[in-house]
Amino acid sequence: MPFKETCWMEERIAMFREYDTGAFSVGELARRYGISRETFYQWKRRRAQGDPLWFHDRASVPGTCPHQTPAELIAAIEAMKRRFPLFGPRKIRAKLLEEGPSLAWPAASTMGDALKRAGLVDAGPRRRSRIAQGEVVAGGTVANEEWSIDFKGWFRTRDGSRVDPLTVVDTASRYLLTVKIVPPTYDGVRGELERLFGATGLPGAVRSDNGGPFGSPGAGGLSRLSAWLLRLSIDVRFIPPGSPQDNGRHERMHRELKAATARDPAATAAAQQSRFDAFVSHYNEERPHEALNQTPPARHWSAPTRRLPDEVPPPWYDADHEVCQIHQHGDIEWRRRQIFISEALAGERIGLRELESGGHLVRFCHRDLGVVGPDLRFLRFAPPRARLRSAKET
Repeated sequence: MPFKETCWMEERIAMFREYDTGAFSVGELARRYGISRETFYQWKRRRAQGDPLWFHDRASVPGTCPHQTPAELIAAIEAMKRRFPLFGPRKIRAKLLEEGPSLAWPAASTMGDALKRAGLVDAGPRRRSRIAQGEVVAGGTVANEEWSIDFKGWFRTRDGSRVDPLTVVDTASRYLLTVKIVPPTYDGVRGELERLFGATGLPGAVRSDNGGPFGSPGAGGLSRLSAWLLRLSIDVRFIPPGSPQDNGRHERMHRELKAATARDPAATAAAQQSRFDAFVSHYNEERPHEALNQTPPARHWSAPTRRLPDEVPPPWYDADHEVCQIHQHGDIEWRRRQIFISEALAGERIGLRELESGGHLVRFCHRDLGVVGPDLRFLRFAPPRARLRSAKET
């Protein structure tokens, strides 16, 4: 018997010896041995039933499977894969249905599993999928409650210079805060936002798509930029992936910006920026907006009252959180284990709060990032999605 499995069994026996003394509660033992209460009671029921090997693991695979795919069909699936090595399970199933329509071919997913077992599919590295946190229907209803930020698609001026216009709009008033040519990087966007925050003040939230430098595929969807915004107590809201319509107001402004300034690009980047500046002034001060009863956005916007601090304070956590600092490569040292959290948060402090299930909720500022389970594996959350459209909007 493997040494590791022997240690597990000894731990289970020792755990129930301590339980039988009556000196420890179920919750205390579950935390000490890194299991959930439900798991504890499962072992307790097995022991109470008189099973002499109650502390052994039981196989979770059933002994028989009445719905198992017949061997002759498996052989045909494998033969079709060898015949068309670039075909995936869906294409293989379509070919098999074409050649044998009367046979009970299994689903494409079952075919995929069979091909993996036969070693005919390169599985490749696979990341654990993020746990979805649902969708949040949101949108600013008063000025500076929310700003939206995006890059209008890049293009070149007539001298060949690349232009990446960063645009920021107040959601409620439609006030266009900036159109600035900056590199589409963390440093480029943060520099312009620092200038804008210093000149006007801080919004309550910033809405963006999921791409860099605004978001990332990591825990909570956070990037270095969105982590910085959270430390400024600015909520970070991501639209659902591939759904620009959920930031439709911003997209419509982009169409007008392109028509007015970039259909025939300027000669140089400096000349193009002058066009953008003139468009911002016209858009805010002169152009009537239908959603504002044909009045310009400037009549509905005033500067935020919250100012940019001289120093960004570190995150603060309640007393029921264990505070850890994320190392340079995105991991923490916790319970004598290295646990990867997020490279985007390197150098930041996170809080871990114990859950009744036995795991620990991982949080940065007020954003939940995921859960460290009793097995000390980190399961990351996807960001909560924020749709801009209300039920009445199309």
